[in-house]
Amino acid sequence: MEQLPWYIATTFGITFLLAIGLFSKAAHYAKSFITVLFVLIVIQSALGLAGFYSNPATLTTRFPLLVAPLLFFCIAQFFTQKGKLFLDSLDIKALTILHTIRVGVETVLFWLFVHKAIPRAMSFEGRNLDILSGLTAPLVYYFGFVKHKLSRQVMIVWNVACMLLLFNVVTNAFLSLPARFENFGFEQPLIAVGYFPFLLLPAILVPLILFSNGATIRQLVLNKNPSIKN
Repeated sequence: MEQLPWYIATTFGITFLLAIGLFSKAAHYAKSFITVLFVLIVIQSALGLAGFYSNPATLTTRFPLLVAPLLFFCIAQFFTQKGKLFLDSLDIKALTILHTIRVGVETVLFWLFVHKAIPRAMSFEGRNLDILSGLTAPLVYYFGFVKHKLSRQVMIVWNVACMLLLFNVVTNAFLSLPARFENFGFEQPLIAVGYFPFLLLPAILVPLILFSNGATIRQLVLNKNPSIKN
């Protein structure tokens, strides 16, 4: 991957730290979850810096090792009693604001596309509309939690839409990995996610954002927040 301008990694780093801070606040700084998060950040960062994911010839086969650990841990929370208690303790106001970081992520992805580190399809100039989630998050927060103008049903639909937009990005990412991109008409393979710090996007941010949407939907469906308009 070519040498990138300093502001790309810097913007991603700030966005990443903001996301971790917002999620930690939403989780009331729960030690067990934050510890797992911190350990995975350290391990994946160390592997990235050691070049474990940066070889295009092996990135496709190793990509699941990048995504699966935190994703499976997050999914497991929905199926254990302790996990369900944790889900229901999360502050969904903070989780809603968390989605504003998707604007920063999409900005970084656009810059990576410009510098030929990801395919066009993964930027908002292509098939990626996930920036809409970040742009609408402040509106959902304001009208849903401050003005109480949005019903639970509307907020559920918004969270589901946000998940679908992210699934679209993940699908394009999978199809544009080095071993597959030529078969699906992508003009540029996805190589940026094999390098630190950008590997923290699929390893940490994507599972965390999906988890935030899922936790919020659970609370809204089960009416865990009676202050929200029905």
